[in-house]
Amino acid sequence: MSSTDPVVFWDGVYAARAAATDPRPNARLTEIVTELDPPVGDALDLGCGEGGDALWLARRGWRVTAVDVSAVAVERLTALARAHGLADRIAAARHDLRTSFPEGTFDLVSAHYLHTPLDLDRAAVLGTAARALRPGGRLLVVDHGSTAPWSWNQDPDVRYAPPREVAAGLGLDPAAWTVERADAPRRTATGPGGDTAEVTDHVLIVRRAA
Repeated sequence: MSSTDPVVFWDGVYAARAAATDPRPNARLTEIVTELDPPVGDALDLGCGEGGDALWLARRGWRVTAVDVSAVAVERLTALARAHGLADRIAAARHDLRTSFPEGTFDLVSAHYLHTPLDLDRAAVLGTAARALRPGGRLLVVDHGSTAPWSWNQDPDVRYAPPREVAAGLGLDPAAWTVERADAPRRTATGPGGDTAEVTDHVLIVRRAA
């Protein structure tokens, strides 16, 4: 792991990109959340980035708490929420998940591609997220299962933990949390430059007992 400060690193990543006016949501989010029952509620978006997921959820009636370690990302999402008339449904805040976690309880916690080259106890963060679920709420974790050509991490030896392994690392009581889905679907993805490639996602859904 790098010793670089996460705020400095991720502020630099987002500052180097042109601000999106209507960022795309993640494909697995739209596919999975559309089928959820109940269809709306309170959602927590961990590592919200440019805000595509938060905006998509808010447009469908969710009340979204969106957090990122990057102040640049949070400021951009706050501005986008206002511009799209969604400021009453999106609360964006900066959190370094190594040291702080949003308050409250949620019907959905979404963590899409919460990978970082920096120091982060991801299992502890996701375990905290699962415990922040209301009864019947779901934790949705979507991880990379393969390396896209445009990924910042091109290490040929990188290992992507399978969903069941991720679930086991959360330390949750199986009497109170159930793994609803753990698989590795493939899809055609489009990179920042418009290139396409087939990629694998690792999808994990954990539900808290009602």
